[in-house]
Amino acid sequence: MGPLLRLTMAASVLIGCINIVAATNEYDIIHIAGKVLCQDCTQGWNEWINGKPLKDCKVSVTCLDERSRVIHYTSDLTDELGQFDIKMEKVMHGKNLNPKKCSVRLVSSPDPSCNTMTDFAGGRSGVQLRGPSLVYRDLVKYVLGPFYFTSPMCEEPDTDGSDDNGVGSNY
Repeated sequence: MGPLLRLTMAASVLIGCINIVAATNEYDIIHIAGKVLCQDCTQGWNEWINGKPLKDCKVSVTCLDERSRVIHYTSDLTDELGQFDIKMEKVMHGKNLNPKKCSVRLVSSPDPSCNTMTDFAGGRSGVQLRGPSLVYRDLVKYVLGPFYFTSPMCEEPDTDGSDDNGVGSNY
């Protein structure tokens, strides 16, 4: 066999291996998607519950290992429709990532008229990933939310019974 034929065969094998690795890497990803909306408490129920999409809100994912140590943190900004789509590899630092040990939560909103986090759907405290919403062949996708921000005037009042100085009130 001539050297040119051997070189061509070796190149074909290498290209085939690269394609297999690329395809395998595509399937080693977890997708986490959802939506962030602004609730306006001054509106009627229909307008309030549907909300308006918020652009450039930050949503984060924190994943822990079996000893409750952070092994992965990532975040994403919402688009003009208020949607986020976070992609994470299933293997982090040589270990398989357990999605049930991952928490998704709101981080911030750039809109000064709608930047108070609510805990609807677990946005403020964080929501643990449970079963995926979609599994198709090797695609694993979790769809969450919607998460909500609200205006500062709609923020829930502090009812712990203390005044600004931290001393209990007699009223």
